[in-house]
Amino acid sequence: MKYLIAELLDKLAEKESESKELVAQVEALEIVVTALLRKLGDEQRQELSQGIGQALATAADGASAEDASLLHSYIDKLLNYPRY
Repeated sequence: MKYLIAELLDKLAEKESESKELVAQVEALEIVVTALLRKLGDEQRQELSQGIGQALATAADGASAEDASLLHSYIDKLLNYPRY
């Protein structure tokens, strides 16, 4: 029984470590994208937003409505309300 609990704790720690790594990667990408967006003019940013919107519509065809909505909200947040 102790072995099983120890093994489960090890797996949980491994998953937590992987999760932290993914969060760090996403945050790093968000910082880079935000910095790039700040270098663009309003017209370029609008064109980029439209292009992403078209790509998102294409990608949403194969995804569930919930997944597509979540992806759209994150993209909108990144483009229009950058964190940094």
